[in-house]
Amino acid sequence: MSTATGKINVTTENLFPIIKKFLYSDHDIFLRELVANAVDACSKVKFLSTTGESTGSIENLRVDVSIDKDAKTITISDNGLGMTMEEVEKYINQVAFSGAKEFMTQYEEKAEDAGIIGNFGLGFYSSFMVSDKVEIFTKSYKSDKASHWSCEGNPEITLVETEKETRGTDIVLHIAEDSVEFLEDSKITELLNKYCKFLPIEIKFGTTTKEEGEGDDAVQVIEDNIINNPNPAWVKSPSSLEDEDYKAFYKELYPMQFEEPLFHIHLNVDFPFNLTGILYFPKIKSNLEMQRNKIQLYCKQVFVTDSVEGIVPDFLTFLHGVIDSPDIPLNVSRSYLQSDGNVKKISSHITKKVADKLDEMFRKDRDGFEAKWEDIKVIIEYGMLSDEKFYKKAQKFFLYKSISGKYFTLAELRENTKITQTDKDDTLIVLYSNDATAQYSYIEEAKEKGYDVVILDSPIVSHFIQKVETTEEKLRFARVDADTMDNLIKKTDEIPSLLTSEQEEKLKTVVEEKVADKSFVVQIESRDSKATPFVLTQTEFMRRMKEMQATGGGGMMMMGDMPDSYNLVINANHELAARILNEEDADAKSAMIEKAFYLAKLSKNLLTGEELANFVKKGFSNL
Repeated sequence: MSTATGKINVTTENLFPIIKKFLYSDHDIFLRELVANAVDACSKVKFLSTTGESTGSIENLRVDVSIDKDAKTITISDNGLGMTMEEVEKYINQVAFSGAKEFMTQYEEKAEDAGIIGNFGLGFYSSFMVSDKVEIFTKSYKSDKASHWSCEGNPEITLVETEKETRGTDIVLHIAEDSVEFLEDSKITELLNKYCKFLPIEIKFGTTTKEEGEGDDAVQVIEDNIINNPNPAWVKSPSSLEDEDYKAFYKELYPMQFEEPLFHIHLNVDFPFNLTGILYFPKIKSNLEMQRNKIQLYCKQVFVTDSVEGIVPDFLTFLHGVIDSPDIPLNVSRSYLQSDGNVKKISSHITKKVADKLDEMFRKDRDGFEAKWEDIKVIIEYGMLSDEKFYKKAQKFFLYKSISGKYFTLAELRENTKITQTDKDDTLIVLYSNDATAQYSYIEEAKEKGYDVVILDSPIVSHFIQKVETTEEKLRFARVDADTMDNLIKKTDEIPSLLTSEQEEKLKTVVEEKVADKSFVVQIESRDSKATPFVLTQTEFMRRMKEMQATGGGGMMMMGDMPDSYNLVINANHELAARILNEEDADAKSAMIEKAFYLAKLSKNLLTGEELANFVKKGFSNL
């Protein structure tokens, strides 16, 4: 059996079409890559000046982006390190040879804080995604000679000596016909603001005009338009920032966001990985999906993405802000981020920091925490559903708001005397409402009987309480309209019925014949004589399963559409029950049942359309 060894040969003729189409998913990324390279060049020369290897001026280090619409070119210039002809041959002619990576290796011990961005050596070639021809004019800090490199998107290149007065590099892109939108000032402004807004070296794009002085003395002053903030809040020490600084930075991130954030979390970690950033808790609106993708992900102040699913825990994608880490690879495949080991560690750490911050706020200023609760509870509920570690931490500060306006932790709820135990197995029943207006009558009945009701009204409440019930021992949630109060909470002193068993069965049959709707199951219960004669309830299980199905209940989507089902509970101790039984006139008996049934439906918001119109019409006819 023969074997062979060798090297894979890459045919350069086929390389440029691949670069043009597939190097990056978004062609507009070329500007980020070239500007980041230019920033690197400035950062390198700045670092070398500290070692004494570069003696030239490092004042006014800057990147300049300009457009020439007539020539159809975009130029990215810097006054950084520059390259010798040998370095052009080494770093440009060899695809994927990273000058940044070699620089960091050479100065490994000293260059940790040099701020070098690049890593893979492919960034420069992104220029060919939008260009028919690319030129480089460069002069190194260590040479009096300059070089001119030129390539028209094929393996043929020219490299000759040229004249250049200043140190640094100019990259000139001759824009292809299919990419002329990049010759518009508005497009370049958009991309620079998106990708380069916080790069650590000043970036100039065009000029701005402002008026100085007043009246006849006013003059027009032309200034360079610097599009970035090289020293954003997240790279500063938290101790150097005031609350107003964090609010100002939030406005810088989201100039169209008019509401201030509720609070912030400043991330500043250097072990076991490097991570900085600022996360803001916004006020959550009703449309949760509109809140996503407001966290901006950076690598050494270079924008990577604002689609952070899989990078940031899913429940924290509702937060706003910035995360920056050199351990998040700034590479060609963004989908790779979601499976990267460092990213997973960062995700776990962010979850811990958020939980710790919330716990600290709760312990140090409970009143302030309660004031913010209604605006942050959905995020916390979602986190408790999706992350087991976060669930355990959040149980200490998760709040249940009662109908009286007071807030309780779960531990405090267990001690609340108005939460009543069943007589079977000591399971605590927590009565809740998800719509205090629609369930008003049920809440009032609970209050009259001395029971407290908590408000759980988020869009994911059914999923949330299901999670709590399966995690906590001897605890059950029941919506206040899910069952009649006397049946829900078992009492030893049950109310005796004024009807015999035969009378109850007869009453049930009469009502069933009149209602004749299989979605309403008639039940007879012995209730307080002052309670309503007819009341509609739903079993907690069926109603909750239906709600969970409607909001994406996983496997429940496979169960098909669950039908609506209600219990029509007849109070055997109400005077109307006896009147229905004793009424001999069939029409009068039918009218009493219909009226009581419609009133029960009306209290449940189930009386609509023709039924509602007929009910109103009959009501007016009796005036």
